[in-house]
Amino acid sequence: MTMLGNSGSKPSRYGNAGRSLPPIDMNPKIRILVAEDHLVARVGVSAIINCQPDMVVVAEAVNGQQAVERFRKHLPDVTLLDMRMPIMTGLEAAIKIREEFPDARLIALTSYGGDEDVRRTLAAGVQAYLTKDVLRNELLRTIRTVNAGKTYLPEALAAALDVNRNAPQLSDREIEVLELVARGLANKQIAHSLSIAETTAKNHVKNILHKLGVQDRTQAATAAIQRGIIHLQ
Repeated sequence: MTMLGNSGSKPSRYGNAGRSLPPIDMNPKIRILVAEDHLVARVGVSAIINCQPDMVVVAEAVNGQQAVERFRKHLPDVTLLDMRMPIMTGLEAAIKIREEFPDARLIALTSYGGDEDVRRTLAAGVQAYLTKDVLRNELLRTIRTVNAGKTYLPEALAAALDVNRNAPQLSDREIEVLELVARGLANKQIAHSLSIAETTAKNHVKNILHKLGVQDRTQAATAAIQRGIIHLQ
């Protein structure tokens, strides 16, 4: 288990929200919000949590917007967020929640484990990142860790993040080009789609290959998807 540091203090973290805190319980349970758009996954995670003597699911959400609304209403101790939800993504919800509640404790629970997925999520203020193949005990341990004010990243994800830590970052335009490359568009088609010159599109592709350390367009698309730089619907 990779501990990344301390992320804040306990219950009074919502004191600036303009809302009263629940009465003090001598044996308080960790109050959890589960945000997941897939019913089976949401019910399964909630069942695991509710079997614990020190945890309780106080609310569920099926999209990012609902997650923000439920957070405001219930002020949970810990929130589990799927990163790919409709209406508002989990990442967008995390950013919104942290803007309103800077001390919110958030855990990403997602199918995507690319280093760019992890980097973006941690940059948004999420304290832990888990993939959906996580074992039950690790999930519960992570909830307790984050509730205690610490951060957590599985060693495999931490290693992948470290490997590419100093890799050149693609610009927003290069990512746009890369998404079109991954869809099989030629330079001329990319240029037309983005209203740029074909030579400009060609130069973008050349820079992308160099930054990703690959030899051709297929390798570029594969690397970008694996790392979470792009996601094809």
